[in-house]
Amino acid sequence: MSDHYPKDFNNFSENTYGPSRADTYWLTQATKDQLNGSKIRSSSGLWLYTPDGIGNYKALWTRDFYYMVEYAGDLMNPEEIKLCIKYLINGQRKDGCMPDRVNSDGQPIYSPGGDLSPLADHALDNGPFTALLLCSYTNRFEDDEFFTKIQTVIKDGLRFVNRDKDGLVFNDPLNPQCNYGFTDIVKKTGNLLFSSLLFFQSSMEMEKLCIKYSIDSGECYRIWRENIKKNISKLYDSESGMFLAATIDCRQIDIWGSAFAVAVGITTPEQTNRIIQYLIDNKEKLFFKGQLKHLSPRDKGWDKTFISCETGTYQNGAFWATPLAWVIPVIARKSLRVAKEILNEVIQDFRRNGINECVNKDYFKVPNYVASATNVYTIIRGENDFC
Repeated sequence: MSDHYPKDFNNFSENTYGPSRADTYWLTQATKDQLNGSKIRSSSGLWLYTPDGIGNYKALWTRDFYYMVEYAGDLMNPEEIKLCIKYLINGQRKDGCMPDRVNSDGQPIYSPGGDLSPLADHALDNGPFTALLLCSYTNRFEDDEFFTKIQTVIKDGLRFVNRDKDGLVFNDPLNPQCNYGFTDIVKKTGNLLFSSLLFFQSSMEMEKLCIKYSIDSGECYRIWRENIKKNISKLYDSESGMFLAATIDCRQIDIWGSAFAVAVGITTPEQTNRIIQYLIDNKEKLFFKGQLKHLSPRDKGWDKTFISCETGTYQNGAFWATPLAWVIPVIARKSLRVAKEILNEVIQDFRRNGINECVNKDYFKVPNYVASATNVYTIIRGENDFC
């Protein structure tokens, strides 16, 4: 992308986190480029937003698309977003399961992995991410008619997700499913942190919109979110001050999930303080070029995975920009200086080495990764200050 700036360059003002006008302009244009480059035509002629900015992936992924809409929806065409949501929902199974992705030929796929070699039957975040996608679109564009029309199928998608009597998402170790899609190769079982947080957040957002548009009182969503909030501390590790990823397999500190728990407002004041302080105290071990790994410094890799993955690579120890959308504002609550450092480091890495899915020393995976761009763009856009 050219560094020759247009006449309106000075309109890109500095925000809370201190990026220069040049960096703000560059990342805005780079995010637009990734979004536009990700678009491919479905067999029916619909524009689909794929995970990478050069259209290598031939499908619309539910969770990636949610991050695009939530964090960079201002750069996207609302009618295209709406049609893509319909495209995903049309792939809902009869049992209520929402798709992990829908291929360009219209074929819905319910589990991560290859089309012919799925890792499981489904992913436990499919329903919550579909709900969050609808809510993000509705909140941004005030399309109450569309929300009202499809909110019942969204509820069915949430009801499909397996939860225990305490309301937490539960992954049966005897029949494990994929969990949060950005750790979909990791075989976490028992009660799950990130999937429960997504269920909590999606219930909260659905409840608000059902009330706002006088659909109903949102009672079932209120019960779901209250049960999760009441019981989420089953996953809290008081020794480290962080949340664990799961209660059976992979009972390990979840860095992304702990910060996300703070961001969605489910933590106690003490938990909030300890989590933020942990992120600050361990910055040099957790971050690389402004990007964050899933694991704590004491873990080299996850205890169990669906497929082999070398430690230090991909979801097993590489560093990602995806969680920065919530991690940077969480850290800024206590140290704006550290938050600024992280933002500057990731932008400079993007400018020097490209926008990749994940990185490590002498390693990177999937260049032109859209969620990496959108989930940092939201910080410089200034709408996400301090959560």
